[in-house]
Amino acid sequence: MGYLEAAGLALLILPLALILIFARRSLISRRGGTIGMSMRLSTYVPGRGWAPGIGQFTADELRWYRLFSLSPRPRRVLLRHTLSVEERRPPQGPERLSMPEGWVVLRCSGGRRSAYSRRSVPDQVELALAESAVTAFLSWIESAPPRALSQS
Repeated sequence: MGYLEAAGLALLILPLALILIFARRSLISRRGGTIGMSMRLSTYVPGRGWAPGIGQFTADELRWYRLFSLSPRPRRVLLRHTLSVEERRPPQGPERLSMPEGWVVLRCSGGRRSAYSRRSVPDQVELALAESAVTAFLSWIESAPPRALSQS
C-alpha cells in the first residue's frame, strides 16, 4: 500500500470514528439524567490523570462514560447507597489547566461496581463537575430511599 492510499484510508476512517463518537454521546444523553463530568483515573502524578466524560444518573447508580470512546458500556458505575462525599475543593495546580472555570473537585468514597462485574468494591474516586452539577449530584445522593434493615 502506498503512502497516498494510506493517507486516503486515514481520511476515511477518522471522520467515521468521529461520527460514531458523537452518535454514542447523543444516544447516552438522549436517555436523560446526564451531566458533563471528569473522573480521575490515575493518581500516579499529582494533579494529573483526569478524563472527560458524561455522568448518567439512574435510580441507584451513577454511570460514567468516557467522552472519547466507542464503548457502549460505562467505564465506571458508582452505587448511590454506599457513595459519600468526603472532600470538596477547587481545582489545584495542574488541575486548573485541565478543567473549565467554575468546576469543583469532589473526593468520594463508597462502593463502586465495575461495568463488567456485578460485585461491589470499596473505592475512592475523584470527580470534577460544574458548581451547578454538584448541587444535582448531592441531591441525587441524599434523595436515596431508605434501605430495608435486615432483622436477625
